[in-house]
Amino acid sequence: MNQTHQRDKAEFVHSVFESIAADYDKMNNVISFGSHIAWRNYTMKQMGIKPGQTALDVACGTGDWTIALAQTVGPEGKVIGLDFSQNMLDIGAYKISQKKVDNIVTLVNGDAMKLPYEDNTFDFVTIGFALRNVPDIQTVLNEMARVVKPGGKVVSLEVSKPPFKPYRQLFYLYFYKILPLIAKWTINKYEQYAWLPQSLTNFPDSRELATMFQKAGLDPVQVKLFMGGVAALHMGTKP
Repeated sequence: MNQTHQRDKAEFVHSVFESIAADYDKMNNVISFGSHIAWRNYTMKQMGIKPGQTALDVACGTGDWTIALAQTVGPEGKVIGLDFSQNMLDIGAYKISQKKVDNIVTLVNGDAMKLPYEDNTFDFVTIGFALRNVPDIQTVLNEMARVVKPGGKVVSLEVSKPPFKPYRQLFYLYFYKILPLIAKWTINKYEQYAWLPQSLTNFPDSRELATMFQKAGLDPVQVKLFMGGVAALHMGTKP
């Protein structure tokens, strides 16, 4: 992807997320039939986080995963939620204070393509349902791998492409055709949600993404598919 195209995508994605921030949580529940919470809980168990550890949640959106990480690392730990949409961060800040984890969490308006941290800083670096929206996936994975400590984990939870062809067609029908209509009826945001499925079109499938994790220097890489592959967990350890 050339730089102009990357910049265009970044600007477009930014405008989409700034405009859907207020409805983002509601639509997440609709899109995944509420399953995204169970997927995240499973992922957190697999990560094996201990109290007092540190985590960076990249493209944290309205902060759901950031909050879950903060509750797990506890008052001795430290969590940073980074996103480029200030509207998303503002909603996140409200939720974080409601959950009383604001002493653990720092929210940062920043760029996933150029993480403003030193090498080997965090025990965990996560990205939830946002990797398909970044201008360049490999660059973001390389950055995540750079700032995680040796022995630490880079974790992605993302919509994926079901390997079983007939099921994949069914999922695409829902994701491409029905979902934007639901968005139109519920929050009157057809355009924005018509774009989100398109972001899956050029997104690598779970096998390709595992290869990209390895290319970022992560090994081993664990992959787990949810609901027949409509979502996938990728977890890579930094040697």
